[in-house]
Amino acid sequence: MTDPLSEFRLDGEVAVVTGGASGIGRVVAEAFAAVGARVATFDLAAAGEDAYKVDVADDAQVREAFAAVVARHGRVDVLFNNAGIAIRRPTAELTLADWDRVVAVNMTGVFLCAREAARHMLASGRGGRIVNTASIMGFSGGGLYPNLSYQATKGAVVNMTRALAVEWARRGIRVNAIAPTWLRTPLTRNITENPDLVRRIEDMTPMGRLGEPEEVVGAVLFLASRASSLVTGHVLAVDGGFLAQ
Repeated sequence: MTDPLSEFRLDGEVAVVTGGASGIGRVVAEAFAAVGARVATFDLAAAGEDAYKVDVADDAQVREAFAAVVARHGRVDVLFNNAGIAIRRPTAELTLADWDRVVAVNMTGVFLCAREAARHMLASGRGGRIVNTASIMGFSGGGLYPNLSYQATKGAVVNMTRALAVEWARRGIRVNAIAPTWLRTPLTRNITENPDLVRRIEDMTPMGRLGEPEEVVGAVLFLASRASSLVTGHVLAVDGGFLAQ
């Protein structure tokens, strides 16, 4: 019998991580490298070897960055489609410009990166794996604070994951997503530094606490590796029981 742990390794494979300069993206990129992958990160704040300054909402930049990765490494096997932003504002005060920016990054960016990764995966004949970052707010109306554009776009990520999984299942590409709870990352700093909001999140969460970015690594690695070979179109909640209520 094959060593079960070997199914989680990515030896010799090439992984692209968007939003890879901080938060979830950074820790996942480090984990991918630790299990043998060659990792390229896309981020506006990218720095270092195999890091590309990319606005995921810009079609040309996305195409050029993937082309550069393929030129350097010869392939793309895994995409962790993670870049995202939030503009938390009451809907009556939300400008069209702010709405458009969140849609551009969280929804259009996911589409552009998935499409471009899939083009290379399909051309190679090897297929690949795509893991999107959705959110518990893709399944919930929230209630903690107004955040319509984020909730709408993360709901879109949930259904894009399902639609792409169905479209590409017989062509060798599996598409899944994670749906994290509130994690202590730069994106949530104004929340996690507010004791009242932290207390309310703890009260809303069955496990009674927020999460750390490292706590999603196992879920992403599972979905990005051979360990999940029969899984596609699934959104895995990493949420302390929030969506089980």
